[in-house]
Amino acid sequence: MFKIKIPSKVLKPLTQQLRVEELKLKKRRQNLELEDPFNDDDRITNNAAVDTDAAEESGHDRVAALKLEVDKTLINIRKTLTRIKLGRFGLCENCGRLIDTDRLAIDPTASLCITCAAKK
Repeated sequence: MFKIKIPSKVLKPLTQQLRVEELKLKKRRQNLELEDPFNDDDRITNNAAVDTDAAEESGHDRVAALKLEVDKTLINIRKTLTRIKLGRFGLCENCGRLIDTDRLAIDPTASLCITCAAKK
């Protein structure tokens, strides 16, 4: 298994940044749960009008889509933290080549080199 040595002065702040972002996203997910109209206990006993029902359905769909995006980002952050721990950060998951540093500067959770990302 190929490993690259990235200086700790680079990885430590990156790891801290990713952990802060992870906490923010967990908090955002909790807030989305509270926003979901389907989680309102009064909804069961409330015989709402059709237009209110439609608004609740629309609100639920919006929250569900946002939660899905938050979950995907959380997964990518956790995968990146694992790659850092294993010494695989900066290597393409597919071909094993180095991921361009400009690409990682823009998106530290990038797990594919530009060539493999284009193929996908």
